[in-house]
Amino acid sequence: MALGKLKTKINTSSSSSISNTGPAYETLSRQIVDTDDIDENDESGQSILLGIITQLKPGCDLSRITLPTFILEKKSMLERITNQLQYPDILLEAHQEKDDLKRFVGVVKWYLSGWHIAPKAVKKPLNPVLGEYFTAYWDLPNKQQAFYISEQTSHHPPKSSYFYMIPESNIRVDGTTIPKSRFLGNSTAAMMEGLTVLQFLDIKDSKGNPEKYTLTQPNMYARGILFGKMRIELGDHMVIKSPSYQVDIEFKTKGFISGTYDAIEGIIKDNSGKEYFEISGKWNDVIYIKDLRSKASKVVLFDAHKEKPLKPEVRPLAEQGDFESRKLWKKVTDALAVRDHTTATEEKFKIENYQRELAKKRLEDGVEFHPKLFRPASGPNDDLEYYIYKQIPAGGSHEDQIRSILEIAPILPGQKFTEKFSIPAYKKHEIQQKENPVDP
Repeated sequence: MALGKLKTKINTSSSSSISNTGPAYETLSRQIVDTDDIDENDESGQSILLGIITQLKPGCDLSRITLPTFILEKKSMLERITNQLQYPDILLEAHQEKDDLKRFVGVVKWYLSGWHIAPKAVKKPLNPVLGEYFTAYWDLPNKQQAFYISEQTSHHPPKSSYFYMIPESNIRVDGTTIPKSRFLGNSTAAMMEGLTVLQFLDIKDSKGNPEKYTLTQPNMYARGILFGKMRIELGDHMVIKSPSYQVDIEFKTKGFISGTYDAIEGIIKDNSGKEYFEISGKWNDVIYIKDLRSKASKVVLFDAHKEKPLKPEVRPLAEQGDFESRKLWKKVTDALAVRDHTTATEEKFKIENYQRELAKKRLEDGVEFHPKLFRPASGPNDDLEYYIYKQIPAGGSHEDQIRSILEIAPILPGQKFTEKFSIPAYKKHEIQQKENPVDP
């Protein structure tokens, strides 16, 4: 299928009945209050939390604890990951930069830009069930396309694997998010293990390898869950590394007596330790950068109030599979949208109970679960545990790359599921390797 036809197909399709621009949308936006922005931890809510949490010991794992639905966001973790991908213009600008230090600064700016995209209230995303998947696409301002595929590759511990690519700009992102929840008394913590790997496929080193960046995540804390006002804080460290530069950005949490909320601080250095830039400010407000090689004052790197994120587009529900995030959780999210927590709890229980039945049957039949879209890593130098199963031809045309991506799973409106979709990813990868033996 020609690239022009692919673009026409996207542009003539719609994943929603209301345009997200224009006066009608602005009026509707003012009238509707998003329940993700409403804190519902009133006295009865805190009593429910207290009843659950008083049975726990500080430091224990919360991943197997069923939390009340009033603290749930209307979005699965697989979709929540796309918050980090909603400033593609910053990433495209970084990729175009010829100087490797300025390019690194651009990557840092891009990765810092998405953390402010979150509910205004204290909400956690829905825990994806095993085998759940989510796909999305973007029509970019430069007339190119970006594609996103994710799947829940493990349930205990929870692991969300994802793939993102802008083929026409030779940009690829692979990653795994592994949140490990802990109870800390009046707080809970999501210790964000896992890694994001960004590659600029057309920028090669002396050995012909693409320029690669590894990026970790700060941890997340929900404060005031038993008493006081509930609040989300990001804390600890985010580390970004490239072949020549690195930065350790500390996300500072407020102390009991002093300090401020949401502050960040870090120094961009080369691998020999020479310092170049200082990063400061607040991750959900204005982020500054200062050149340490001169006496110049700090300047704005990113302003969360002025930059507008580009949200992903998703296929209509009628075209989605039963394990596709929005369709899977629809009855739950519809109930959450009208603050009907009784129905939300009932529907959530049905989904989770069905998962328990599937797990029991696999155990009885001696069958192991295998993801459909992501295969286990096989190379000695792999950074991640799982990768998208299909080899995207690095040396092929952009049309071939887009075609390969769209063969993995339906992403665009109008795409159909194929018989190969239900085949485990590792088997599909083995078949492709036999048909076209290349490095994974």
